[in-house]
Amino acid sequence: MLTSAELSRYSRHLSLPEFGRSGQERLRASRVLIVGAGGLGSPLGLYLAAAGVGVLGIVDGDVVEESNLQRQVLYTVNDIGHSKAERAAARLSALNPHVDIRPYAMTLSSENALALINDYDLVIDGTDNFPTRYLTNDACVLTGKPNVYGSIFQFEGQASVFHHDGGPCYRCLFPEPPPPGMVPSCAEGGVLGVLPAMIASIQATEAIKIITGIGDTLSGRLLQYNALSMSFEELRLRRDSQCPVCGDLPSIRALIDYDAFCGIPKNLMQESNISPEALHARLQQGENLTLIDVREHYEREICAIAGSLHIPLQTLPARINEFAKEQTLVFYCKSGGRSASARDLFNDADFKRVYNLSGGILAWAAKVDPDMPRY
Repeated sequence: MLTSAELSRYSRHLSLPEFGRSGQERLRASRVLIVGAGGLGSPLGLYLAAAGVGVLGIVDGDVVEESNLQRQVLYTVNDIGHSKAERAAARLSALNPHVDIRPYAMTLSSENALALINDYDLVIDGTDNFPTRYLTNDACVLTGKPNVYGSIFQFEGQASVFHHDGGPCYRCLFPEPPPPGMVPSCAEGGVLGVLPAMIASIQATEAIKIITGIGDTLSGRLLQYNALSMSFEELRLRRDSQCPVCGDLPSIRALIDYDAFCGIPKNLMQESNISPEALHARLQQGENLTLIDVREHYEREICAIAGSLHIPLQTLPARINEFAKEQTLVFYCKSGGRSASARDLFNDADFKRVYNLSGGILAWAAKVDPDMPRY
């Protein structure tokens, strides 16, 4: 039963004929898990806590960074360096003490996803990488939970509801992930700061509709939003009877290695990685190394390692013949993913002394040059 304080707080909901007291009580009895407390997770948490969801779980293993504050509206400068899940829980509890906020300061994995998701009524996907999206999808299908999906990049966003009312799952739309490095992350390609609020508000709306049973959900529909043209498009989706996880004869009956599925090597070839400390020592000793920055131009304007060449990753294949195979080459990017692709490109071309800077320029800033700007 709603308390008198809750009746007052949620009075605008109670005034809605389609919603009313019964709808608010369904919200109060619901359990919602948000995967990711970043750009999407921030407004998701704010709106769902304000709406009066009974139990709101937030899973995220990252800490707050200064570059997050451009769009992750849950946090302040005082939260930098602290757990996103913990700081999000504190902020949301202050917003609505009637909601049971449960932070999980960890990364969702094949080892913990089923047990965690099984404890909730529905899941909202606020992630920003393909392995976790496939993991979230498969765990939702295996536990029978709806998956409220959203994604953002630059000026565009998408939203849908997967595995609900007989509708398709994420794998029905995207059976295979793109090759590693093919799709830039938001960190690499950028994102308009206000874009997550639009997509997250759609996700929150869908979650509330599923919980209360009102309206028509996005199950079987993919909503696409373009902020530059301020336009929406809708694609109709169908469940794939051959889908390996939600199809008629599923082949996936347990969670798998999602990094391997998405083509991400476990150790990113550790034998040809180099730590920031080791690279710094070799440079200090005057060793003849060629340091190559494979980031985009705007990233290099923020920070760069002195003496490095700048060759963006997409232009690198055309310039491979500029280097001698006896050279020692060290590639770096923001966090190590793109530079690992560059290293692999040169390895495949029979270069024998090529390295990837582990952790990228962010690790260099943390371990070698603490005064370097970060992004």
